[in-house]
Formats: sequence, C-alpha cells, structure tokens
Amino acid sequence: MTAVEICIDDVAGATIAEECGADRVEVCAALSEGGTTPSIGLVSTVLAEVSRIGVQVLIRPRAGDFVYSPAEVDVMLADIVAARALPASAQVGFVVGALTADGAIDAAVLSRLVQAAGPCPVTFHRAFDTLPDLPAALPTLISAGVSRVLTSGGAPTAAAGTAVLRSLVELAGDRITVLAGGSVRGSNVASLVAETGVPEVHLRAASPVVSSAAGSATGVDYAVPRLATSAEPIRAVLEALAS
Repeated sequence: MTAVEICIDDVAGATIAEECGADRVEVCAALSEGGTTPSIGLVSTVLAEVSRIGVQVLIRPRAGDFVYSPAEVDVMLADIVAARALPASAQVGFVVGALTADGAIDAAVLSRLVQAAGPCPVTFHRAFDTLPDLPAALPTLISAGVSRVLTSGGAPTAAAGTAVLRSLVELAGDRITVLAGGSVRGSNVASLVAETGVPEVHLRAASPVVSSAAGSATGVDYAVPRLATSAEPIRAVLEALAS
C-alpha cells in the first residue's frame, strides 16, 4: 500500500490527517514561503494530539536558498535536539536539506544533521529538485544515512516528473525511499504511482478558510482568508490509491 504524508502547519491538520487515515504528517511553519521550522510548541502539541501517525518535523531556519551559514547550521542542530527531547508516542523524523554555493548537496552539513537526528529517520526535502542531476546526487544521500528523499523529479509537479521519478525509484532500490510530492491529488495519484513505482506520496491538502475575526482599528486587515488542512483532498488521494 502506498504511504501518504500530509504537509501541515497547525494542530488541527494533524488531527484531520490521522482521522482520514494518512500515514504521516510533516509539521511546518510559513508554508507560503516554502516552509520553515515550526515552533517547539506546535511540535509538542501535535505529538500530544496524535496516537497513530508518524510525525516529521521540517528543519529549515529561514526561507530562501538552502546555503546556510555556520550560525544557521547551529540553529538547525539545536532545533533537532529540542524536538528530540519532547515526549512522543509517535515515530518522529526530521526533514532537512543543505546545499553548497555551487549547487551541490552539502555533505558535511548533512552529515551533522543526520548525526543530530540519531535514530530518527531523516528526509531530504525538495532542495534536491534544484540539483542539476538528480540520479547522480542520490548516492550522496544514501551515503549520509538519509532514509527518504522528497522530490517531484526536478519538475514543477510530480506528474510532470514521472520519467525522472521512475529512474530514481529504480536506482534507489531498498537503500532509500522516494517520496513523490508536487501537486499530488486524487485525480492523478493512481497514475503517478503506476507510472513511477513510488512507494510514498506527499501533499499539502489545504482549502481556504474565511476569517470570522472583527475588523482592526489599526487599518491592517487581519481577517484575510487563510489556508488550512482539509479532509477532502486527503480522502480523495486515499480513495484513489485504494481503488
């Protein structure tokens, strides 16, 4: 059965994902900026709320590129240590990524992040999709002890990257898991899995939520619609995979 991971940025999203039957959540902040490290309070509360699904924690100190200063690496390491210290009944993992200025995987930084994670599984995020040759980069992740790579095959969407995803799955074998992400939906997930052989898929299952807040006297509009995790896209993916 294909595993399904849901990208979330709130506690309610974790509850919805678990109730719908997803296998994991990736807990993030600032998803509008591609995701950054969530607060320790959010991670702690998600871990206290779920009972079955795995919980992945994004470790990304800022938006923008993936070339990090020594101080930013120290922040990433400290965030991993803090998250590992939280009580948890679910399996906890970490989602990381670091590149060099010339556009390669920063193997030295990645090794430190994997070491800090200890026995927790590590996923390399879609910084991977910025690399010029994805199959050639895969052995670097394997050598570093990375468990999983989140990728669209270097394309804007996973559906558009099927050829590369298929080659990655074949190259990976049982040494690393290929997690396909990028506009995965109920309408395309079955064909994506059939054409690529990916064992896992990842999606942001979000819908707009209209704010019920009152207007602000400051003139700043805090009542703009926001995105929140929705059950419908999750159920659509799970039903498509089951059929």
